[in-house]
Parts: sequence; C-alpha cells; structure tokens
Amino acid sequence: MKLKLTSIFISTLLWTTVALAEQPSVPAVSAIEALAKDVVAKKVNAPASARVNITPQPLDSRVAIPRCSSPITAVLASDRDIGRNNTVRISCDSPDLSYPWQIYLSVRVDVSYPVVVAKETLAPGDVLSAAQMEIRYVDQYSVNGEQFSDMQQLIGTRLKRRVSKDYPIFGSNICVVCKGDTVSIIARTEQFQIKTVGEAVEDGNLGQQIRVKNTRSNKTVDAIVTHVGEVQVKM
Repeated sequence: MKLKLTSIFISTLLWTTVALAEQPSVPAVSAIEALAKDVVAKKVNAPASARVNITPQPLDSRVAIPRCSSPITAVLASDRDIGRNNTVRISCDSPDLSYPWQIYLSVRVDVSYPVVVAKETLAPGDVLSAAQMEIRYVDQYSVNGEQFSDMQQLIGTRLKRRVSKDYPIFGSNICVVCKGDTVSIIARTEQFQIKTVGEAVEDGNLGQQIRVKNTRSNKTVDAIVTHVGEVQVKM
C-alpha cells in the first residue's frame, strides 16, 4: 500500500511539473533581445581581428507582449547579407490571440577593423618605426584604399607624403623600396641563390615589380619587391 501511494505521489508531482512548464507566459524583453542578437550574430561575416558590436533596438514600451504558449522564435526578415541595420522577426503562438503573434525588431551591427595610424605628424622621407604608429579600430565603412592592420608591415618603409597625426597610413603614402635606394638583388632557385647589389630606378611596395639597375653590370632589370631594401629577379 505504501508503494502504491508513493507511485501516485510521484505521478502527481510529474504531472504538476509538466503542467506548470506548459503554462503560457509573457516572454521577457531581455530574452527577445537576446534571441534577435543571436540570430544576427550567426550570420555576421567578419574576420577574427575585427570588433563586432550588435545592438538590438529597445522595444517600444507601448508594445503589449502577449502570453506565449510556444517558445518564441527569431528569424531574419530577409536573406540579404548582414548590413549596418537589419530586421528580425520575433514570433510565438499565443492563447490570447487567434493568430500567431509577431513583431519586427531592428538590430544594428557595427564592425570595426584594426588600422595603423600615425601617432604624430609624419613628414616625407621619414623612415617609419613602431614608436611613430599605433593600431586604432575604424568603422568598416570608413576603411578605404590600401590600409594596414599590422605595424610590422610598415616598419622600415619610407614616407613619400605627409601623414597627419591620427590619420591612417595608406599604401600610396609609402615605399618599401624607394627610387635611389641601394637594394639587394636576389636570384633564387631550389638549388642555389645569387645575390648582388643594385639601385632602385623607381618606387615600389611589397609584391610590386620595379626596375632596378645592377651596380656591377649597369644593366637595368625588372624585379619584385620582397622586403625593405630587397628585390628578387627571375632566373
């Protein structure tokens, strides 16, 4: 008899727990905003180095949120790529309405990228050092032209144009090898390497082809800029 009463008690407790769990309730505003933020975050396409800030629009206090008898869902209102402003549809089934309740929520996405900027006003001819530069995060819509995210890419390069304090350093502002520079000319194969000295006939940045005069032979050859003060020619 005692075992039977225990079984009845447990069954009643389980039924009560399920019934309570299934009771319609008004979802919290924080839960709605978190869902909207999560569905947008899953579709944001940004590199690991970027900073991404996702901000759901605060719900209007005049909006009456009904009780929901099903879990609230959040989906993007369109299939387009994530932009600065995005729309998310929030919905659920409600016992208080004869149709599914839904609301559209605006979600703002701000993406910033690391950019090398000048810590001081820099003059043409300056050879860049780490002390003259720093990394700042710049809004993606303000990033244009050839900018740099790593100061190591710029250390030892020379400025061709003045750069104001707090302004980004562009590829057009610098030369990795500059006209008149003495450079190492390297010809390399899998078996051996030949190295000689030359003079740059024109400016060039990494990966660019420039003309270089071989100091020993006085011949001008085409070469690819590989490092500060170094170019490579084909064998």
